[in-house]
Amino acid sequence: MTSLDELIAKAREAYRDLDQEMRRRWNRSLPLDELLFDRWERARSLGFGEGASIYHSAYVYGDVRVGANTWIGPLTMLEGTGGLTIGANCSISTGVQIHTHDSVRWALSGGTAQIERAAIRIGDNTYIGSHSVIGKGVTIGDHVVVGACSFVNRDVAPLTIAAGVPARAIGRVVINGDAIRFEYD
Repeated sequence: MTSLDELIAKAREAYRDLDQEMRRRWNRSLPLDELLFDRWERARSLGFGEGASIYHSAYVYGDVRVGANTWIGPLTMLEGTGGLTIGANCSISTGVQIHTHDSVRWALSGGTAQIERAAIRIGDNTYIGSHSVIGKGVTIGDHVVVGACSFVNRDVAPLTIAAGVPARAIGRVVINGDAIRFEYD
């Protein structure tokens, strides 16, 4: 029988070995759970599109659909109890929170009002900056950039750069063949 101290020592040794290999191959150091679990395998198990990935530290609730080659970063929240669709080739950066419900009226009413839910749709080829929050009922178009730390509580048209709290259009994405340009207001 193996003692608890022996198991802990073996786990620490395994972590050191995995960490050293990750540093050697990719020049990065990750928490144990990210070393043990494959983010592409997790995406496949969730029914996400081909080539999509989602970090082990990301939370997924409800009806969440994600397109091909989309990257869901660490420490994200994909709350799809009202329905959440994220397109192909998107980047959902570290710490992004997407909520298809809110309980504001429920809380203010002492629990008598209903929790409100509304679907969110994020188009293809869209970038959501770190620590942004997307509120219920929002549609974000294709080829959109949402700046870091933004609060998106209304729709964002395709080919738009949006940022702020609340987020507003601050520019346009211009695509001409392989060339991409950002024009700011």
